[in-house]
Amino acid sequence: MVPIAPPSIPDSVLQRARDVRLAAFDVDGTLTDGRLHYGPNGAESKSFHVHDGLGLKLLAEAGIVVALISARSSPVVAARAGELGIHAVHQGVHDKAECLHALCAKLGLQHTQTAFMGDDLPDLGALCLSGLAAGPANAHVLLRPYLHWRADRCGGEGAARELCDLILHAQGQIARIVARFAPA
Repeated sequence: MVPIAPPSIPDSVLQRARDVRLAAFDVDGTLTDGRLHYGPNGAESKSFHVHDGLGLKLLAEAGIVVALISARSSPVVAARAGELGIHAVHQGVHDKAECLHALCAKLGLQHTQTAFMGDDLPDLGALCLSGLAAGPANAHVLLRPYLHWRADRCGGEGAARELCDLILHAQGQIARIVARFAPA
């Protein structure tokens, strides 16, 4: 069976995706739907989409460094990152562009080799710095002019998986991944 290619994607976006070696994601509003839930004792909970989790793992398996960069700090995010094997977890970050720049320096990468997915104005600096600036379908309207690509799905509903699939498709990895899961 031949894997289905993502919907029509401009060649300029595919070229940017081919170069990605670091994929960084905002958390609230990107990997989650952006809603914050607090229990009676103040404990926070978040909902993550399982499709996004598999996409992040597939990127890592393909040799792409996956990072989470969040302005907020949450033990829930640390737990989810640990479950997915993500080691580059940066929480309480107020300058996401500086964090992304530092990650590039640490990894010896150019900014053009990064993708960043974010949904609102605190993500703008990192989006402008990255080689592939992406957002979920419901990215804030003020962010949209700065995006190279926007997912069909909303944050917390599979948008991150769409970006993962786009990168993997552009780098010729989809057939290998599908074959891994296909019955013999």
